[in-house]
Parts: sequence; structure tokens; C-alpha cells
Amino acid sequence: MRIHRIVPRTRAEGPGWRFALWVQGCHNGCPGCFAREMWDPRGGKETALSELLRSLRETKERYPELSGVTLLGGEPMEQAEELALFAEEAGKLGLTVLTFTGLTREGIASEGTAAQRRLLDASDLLIDGPYREEERDFSRPLAGSRNQVFHFLTGRIRPEEMKEAGNRVELRISPQGLLSGNGMGGLLAEAKLRQLYGAPAAGGSGEDGQEGPEGTEHERNAEDGAHGI
Repeated sequence: MRIHRIVPRTRAEGPGWRFALWVQGCHNGCPGCFAREMWDPRGGKETALSELLRSLRETKERYPELSGVTLLGGEPMEQAEELALFAEEAGKLGLTVLTFTGLTREGIASEGTAAQRRLLDASDLLIDGPYREEERDFSRPLAGSRNQVFHFLTGRIRPEEMKEAGNRVELRISPQGLLSGNGMGGLLAEAKLRQLYGAPAAGGSGEDGQEGPEGTEHERNAEDGAHGI
């Protein structure tokens, strides 16, 4: 798999503490996308599924409060075969699965590959639809435009949990002084702080594609909270 970044423990990518994984590669090409560095399928780092599962199990063992995984990108459906297996194993660990896609649930169900439908089946919450700059709207947690739809597929993640989670931004400074951000607007906040203070970037992934939960962490709620889904 091509992976852009991993944050093993975050509260800014869905309800509760979550293991967040950003895949590398996206052919949707949404105008105004703020994650263009994740478009190139040749970028990121090649990472074995077994390595990702080992990291997930170790994180769950170290942090029993971990409640779910979030799959972002990039476009997760472009690496659905491996991610479906990852999501199924996460479910066996008692973790919920939140999956983002620029495709639509209906399109995946009718025209998607078997692997894409398998990833859909392994997801508890699907947030679907391309980002549309003309419909930009951050009033809902984690969604960037009004056309994007929340599909609560299993009842394991509830609408009220998403409202309570709201939009958050987390910024981390590693022991090496590298700055990284995640959450709604986290990439933009990271870039702004680097511009203001000259802090070097963590490069999204570091040497091994993974950011540890250690280091100084600052978290704030975004100004636009959750007002309905």
C-alpha cells in the first residue's frame, strides 16, 4: 500500500480516540482540494498491510481507550483491497471504522469493484462525495462541502457522536522540533504556523510514515462546530 501518513492516536478524525491512516494517491482531482500532496500515487511510502496491522494492534494494546480507525487520503477506494482487510481486522479488535471517499455509496454499490464493496461493507460510517469548492461548508464535522453525505451503516457510530465530536484541530511538535497538524483545517493550520514561526514540517509521514502520539500536543475546537449531519 502507498501510505502518506499515520497518526496512531487522535481525537480530531471522528468520535473518540482513533487510529487515522491517510493513503497516498487520488485521481478525483477536486478543484480546491487542500490535500493535493496526496494525489500522486507514486508519493508517500510503500507499507505492507502486515506492518499496518501490527501498528494498529500495538496501539490498541498500549492505549485501550482507542475506539476506532479513520481511513482518509488521498482516495481510500483506490486501495480498497488492502484497506478492506485492514478494516475487517480493526472490527475484530472491537474498533469502529470511519471511511472517507470522493466517490458515492450508490456508485460503489452499482459500479464499484468487489474490493470497494468489501471496504464499504466493513465500514460503520461512510462520508462520501467529491469536495465541491462552490459548496464549501465546514459546519458539519469532518465534511468540507454541502454535497457530502454521512451514511451511518451499522449503528456502531451514531449521528449524535459525530455532533459531539465536532471539528477539531490537533498540532504536534515532535521531540525533534517537527510540526504537524491534523483534523479539519489541520493541514492549513500547520502551514500557517510554519510560515509564522519557521518550524520545520514533519513532512506528513516522517521516515517510517508514522507519527507517534508522543511530543507536545495542542488541541482546539474549530470555530465551526457540528450543527447537524
